[in-house]
Amino acid sequence: MDEIVLMSDPKVAAIPVAENGERFVDVRRSGSLLVDTRKQDLTDAFAYLREGVLERLLKAQTMLPQGLRLLFVEGYRPPSLQREYFEEYTDQLRAIHTEWSQEQIHSAASRYVSPPEIAPHSAAAAVDLTLADASGRELDLGTRMNADPEESDGACYTHALNINEEARANRKLLGSVLTTAGLVNYPTEWWHWSFGDRYWALVTGEAAAFYGPKEIAARG
Repeated sequence: MDEIVLMSDPKVAAIPVAENGERFVDVRRSGSLLVDTRKQDLTDAFAYLREGVLERLLKAQTMLPQGLRLLFVEGYRPPSLQREYFEEYTDQLRAIHTEWSQEQIHSAASRYVSPPEIAPHSAAAAVDLTLADASGRELDLGTRMNADPEESDGACYTHALNINEEARANRKLLGSVLTTAGLVNYPTEWWHWSFGDRYWALVTGEAAAFYGPKEIAARG
């Protein structure tokens, strides 16, 4: 397995953001994506993405075999919620690994939750998604979505070896259409894909990201 650059790596934070001001759009309005409600919140923030990200998801979906769909689970995540998730997971790790330094905790936490200051979800640049059949039934991708490394024994890593052949084939299919559409994967989470954020810029060699974290009031 190739070396994985984590979100906590200084190389990610060093990427500048040239915010282009692209609008946030509600993915439900296109009517083309299956939208799961497991992350639904009072403001419906979960359903928002930058316009350019949604365009690429719709392009990716057209490349799927007949009878398969992308199943959207979460897009935008307010910075305050991102911080809550990050702190909650660092607390869990601290309780499990009492011998780890704060730096080790911070790095390990970023395998599963991005540090709030650079989080792609808080820029509406990242999406958590999976594959489903025409009826909305999720395909086997090896773990439940949002399974952490401890729970899944590392099977949440995109190129994990401890998953069955069906799950591996489904991950390969998901990755092929999303990569072709211009998104990049965070290799510790098979379901996390992004475009236009700092991590995307690092992976693709772009000089700057053009979506940065923002606090917005999602509108219907």
